[in-house]
Amino acid sequence: MTRRELWDCIYDAAAGVYDRREARAFAAFVCEGRLGMRFTDVIVEPDAPCPDREDLPDILAEIRDCRPAQYIAGFAYFLGRKFAVREGVLIPRPETEEMVRRIVDRYKGRSGMRILDVGTGSGCIAVTLAAELPDAEVTGIDVSETVLAVAGRNGSLCGGRVRFECCDILTRQPGGRFDLVVSNPPYVTLGEKAGMRPNILKHEPHRALFVGDDDPLLFYRVIAERGRSLLALGGALWFEINERFGDEVTALLGSLGYADVKLTADLFGKPRITEAVWK
Repeated sequence: MTRRELWDCIYDAAAGVYDRREARAFAAFVCEGRLGMRFTDVIVEPDAPCPDREDLPDILAEIRDCRPAQYIAGFAYFLGRKFAVREGVLIPRPETEEMVRRIVDRYKGRSGMRILDVGTGSGCIAVTLAAELPDAEVTGIDVSETVLAVAGRNGSLCGGRVRFECCDILTRQPGGRFDLVVSNPPYVTLGEKAGMRPNILKHEPHRALFVGDDDPLLFYRVIAERGRSLLALGGALWFEINERFGDEVTALLGSLGYADVKLTADLFGKPRITEAVWK
């Protein structure tokens, strides 16, 4: 099989699931991440032979089953770093990158910060903050031991400087005092599932995505309530939020005694990030 033929196999399978632009990006990610073949390699030497891939039928079946490219390749990029991911671990999103970038810009140069990442998942937030704020002391908590095992692997990206701990924020108060509490909690309501794509619904962890329609602010409320004793005076709380509930989240934070509550839009103009200060 030549490089071009291998590329065509991957692309054709992806084109049966995604539109042409997405299928090309999908094929490029899988070919490079799983097969070690860049698209430029295909362009430069399309007729170069490829070693036989015994796993090719399995890869094609995974693609047709709408398995995300990141799970097939085993990693996802987050602000330029390569994070291990697997089924059961939420794939990092660009919206989260934007929030973390803003936090880094805000606190770069500040020393001795104590940071808590609630619902750490892959560890992308905690690890990136530890890497970009090298004097910070960072803790990441999550309800799943399986997820924390993956986060622990990703801790090598910041020299193992993040402490990961199993903790269900809904039932237990984490220990310690922090200057920054940050979270990208479950915020997609069950009523929104109908509009979501099969690759998300079939393969990504519902526990990390969804919250009940009857209490869509559940995680924001619990984290903010616990934040009143977790945060040092002057400490900040940052959330990635559901764009539908920006006003409700800011009102909630104000009602719990937080000050300087801000709601900011992402690059697409959608309200996605809240921040507030505990005084």
